Amino acid sequence: MTVAEIYKNTVDELHTADVPEAEENARLLLEAYFGIKRIDILTEPGKNIDESHSEDFRAALERRKKREPIQHILGKTCFMGIDFKITPDALIPRPDTEILVEEVLRNLRDGSRILDLCTGSGCILTSLLKFSNYCEGVGIDISEKALALARENAESILGSLNVSESDTDGPTGEKAAIEFIQGDLFDPLRERNREDDRFDIIVSNPPYIKSDVIATLEPEVKDHEPLIALDGLNNGLYFYEKIIPQAAAFLAPGGMLFFEIGFDQGEDVSSLMKKQGYIDVNIVKDYSGLDRVVYGTKSVLM
Repeated sequence: MTVAEIYKNTVDELHTADVPEAEENARLLLEAYFGIKRIDILTEPGKNIDESHSEDFRAALERRKKREPIQHILGKTCFMGIDFKITPDALIPRPDTEILVEEVLRNLRDGSRILDLCTGSGCILTSLLKFSNYCEGVGIDISEKALALARENAESILGSLNVSESDTDGPTGEKAAIEFIQGDLFDPLRERNREDDRFDIIVSNPPYIKSDVIATLEPEVKDHEPLIALDGLNNGLYFYEKIIPQAAAFLAPGGMLFFEIGFDQGEDVSSLMKKQGYIDVNIVKDYSGLDRVVYGTKSVLM
């Protein structure tokens, strides 16, 4: 079978199964199992493929036709130009969340301390430390399985000597650049009661989908991603309403609070922040022109 033939057949099968982005999914599967890159499809369509991995490819294609996420099948995804390991234990990082990371990076100073609430796969915090200098970070999540994935990603991308499982120092006795703690939002920080648990940046991509909307989502999301990472309860604002009043106690003077939001939550979340005394509150749109990020600064009066 040639490159052109297997690409066309794969796209056709995915289209028949109503799989979105069939062409891109076909390309990713062909690259993963046959080493066929995008350029090969264009420049070497008549080249015969090595069919030694056809059985594994076929099994993966059948999984995708059943609407299992391509990221779960491949076990990874690219976020901020970095390959992150992906499992069903955490939300799949999406391009929308890159807007959040980029906005934090614009306001991040060398040597800052960063808190990432609902850290999931660790993609936000790990990316921020990857692209900054001398910063430290703490990631908190209620799911220990998600935290195990976050630690694995951070170790792979940042190096094992920079990662700590809890509030202990790293293997060399030096303070770890990044640590992950299990718990509900700010609770583990209150429990350990450390004087240095003040942060220049608090960032979060919390669950923000209304409960009654989840059943209407694509099968890849509603059937395969953890409900705990999706469900923002009745109005979708539950976690913003919890985080915003508590965050000031853990922000350094002049510290900043950043959120990813749903496309229709910009005004609600910015209003919640203003009512709590945050200043310079801004709404940032994504590349589709939809509200995607809200951030503000802790006032000296807070």
